[in-house]
Amino acid sequence: MAKKNRKEKEQLPEGMSRRQAKLAARAAERAALEKDPRPYAGLAAEADLVALQEFIPSATATVKLKDSDREVEIATVLPGAGAALVRDAEFGGTRFVALQVRKHSHNPGRDLAYALNWVKDATGGDSLESTVADGDQPTLTDLIDAETTIDIQVHDDFSWWTPEGSDVPFEVQHAINQANQTVAPTRRVEADVAGSAWWANPGGGKAYLRWVRVDEDENALLNALARIAARGELQLADDTKFAGVFRTHGLVVPVWDLPADSEAEDYIRELERVDKLIAAELANDAPLSAEERKQLENIKSRQVTIR
Repeated sequence: MAKKNRKEKEQLPEGMSRRQAKLAARAAERAALEKDPRPYAGLAAEADLVALQEFIPSATATVKLKDSDREVEIATVLPGAGAALVRDAEFGGTRFVALQVRKHSHNPGRDLAYALNWVKDATGGDSLESTVADGDQPTLTDLIDAETTIDIQVHDDFSWWTPEGSDVPFEVQHAINQANQTVAPTRRVEADVAGSAWWANPGGGKAYLRWVRVDEDENALLNALARIAARGELQLADDTKFAGVFRTHGLVVPVWDLPADSEAEDYIRELERVDKLIAAELANDAPLSAEERKQLENIKSRQVTIR
């Protein structure tokens, strides 16, 4: 039997030689492996999506899909740390996708797009285990409007995992009870400031305030924080401490240690004060003083990267 001629059967992109097609395929593979420096950049909800993914234990937020009347609940975490699920029609058919998942890639924005694209056509009872993007899904801005903002509904437990009126198997209730033990009280700080600020009290003698900011260059923000710290104006109150910054999803997240008996509303005015100080310092292009450089090095030495 004569051997098949592979070259005759091979379908090449129009206008490309075989070598050019291979190079293009390799470039596409490399692009798929590259990490997006800011996975939610360009979205009005960027700061809130980062907060949902990294700092809030139990919450949901509704988004409307483009070119569709369907809504999806973006959740912090779903049962089993799965990627997405659709409830049966008798329980409303609600569609969920999760940001805190067990199986994921290094590109959370693409993973979210993958899950949203899957869930829009899934049917009641369907579930998705992994959000690892395969490169075929639309972009996030193909699926949700870039100007969409989200209203995060914080939950104090995971009872929302099961629809009201449903029979909850023992093993599911056990999983909910275990998950409930991990939930730290968390609230948005309802201040008129840039970004998204969150108070949390995980126990252990102190609470925290984490402030996801998106509107400035990282180095410019660090310099602004150093200038303010050098003047002794970075605390939110006498009994608070500026703890440093997280770096996550291409953003800088200032963090404060707070008293354990504090509440989110205690820091609204002080956070607004610091926000104005930061805005003023961002416009300051003078070189850092010796004390400001010292404060900058102190901040950098205590920064923690969340990958």
